[in-house]
Amino acid sequence: MKQYRCISCGKYPLEKNEVGITKKLLNATEKNFYCIDCLAEYLEVDVQDILDKIEEFKEEGCKLFE
Repeated sequence: MKQYRCISCGKYPLEKNEVGITKKLLNATEKNFYCIDCLAEYLEVDVQDILDKIEEFKEEGCKLFE
């Protein structure tokens, strides 16, 4: 699996869920990825909101979170 770096803080490697949630919330073809903390800051939401969305998508069977 390809490894990605957070474009904001430089965290490397990003976890699968971090890559998946960036794709899901920003753009399915996104090439720039965020860690959960930076994504929350970028979207101006709480980290817990991002974590809750990941769980929602997992429960829905989204392939990005298998």
